[in-house]
Amino acid sequence: MSPRSVLPPPPPPVEIRAWPDRDALLADRSFLLGVLVKAHLGPGRLGLLWLWGAVGALGWSLTGTAFISFEQSYDPLGAIFGVVMLALGAAVLLPALILLVVGVRRDVAVRRLLTQWGELDRDPARDAGLRLPGLSLVWLLASFALGAFGLYACVAVPAGAVRGQDTYGLMALIMGIGFLAWIVGLIGVFKAFWHRRWIVRTLTGTAAPEPLPAWGGGAHR
Repeated sequence: MSPRSVLPPPPPPVEIRAWPDRDALLADRSFLLGVLVKAHLGPGRLGLLWLWGAVGALGWSLTGTAFISFEQSYDPLGAIFGVVMLALGAAVLLPALILLVVGVRRDVAVRRLLTQWGELDRDPARDAGLRLPGLSLVWLLASFALGAFGLYACVAVPAGAVRGQDTYGLMALIMGIGFLAWIVGLIGVFKAFWHRRWIVRTLTGTAAPEPLPAWGGGAHR
């Protein structure tokens, strides 16, 4: 499991599974689910998601500053300043967006593995530690607040703009930052809801587990 970015493999096919007994399977399942839940909903993942959003907001702030400069400058010096800000903004914004997309794709892979390992069997005693209701609530509330702020910046602020006082560049700056905040908040809310759905469907028994081979004298069901 090192480096940390490397995800565990999916469960092996039934015909090549080599666990000596069901207890060994449950132990591996519990360990890997713990790793995957942390990779999907750990506090570090929330901080990293917000960090990507903050870097993206910084990049768009530089880009918005360039727009304002182009809109208000009447001399070559102002245009040069705008070009410099635009280049700096692109240099910061594009890597942040790429990392955000990479993180979303990684989350898709983690959710696929969580479903596959979770449906392998049932282990209520160990699975109880995977629910993380407090952490899920933190993800939900923090992400909802950020998304609401972003939506307000995208809709309410431009709607209240005063013609001749609030420039198009300023509105583009505010709306861009709001859009980034809304996207990051939406990702967080989705992850919190998905985790809850996974708990209900996979760990509480509403989804049928895969059939397991018999261990020695018979199947342990």
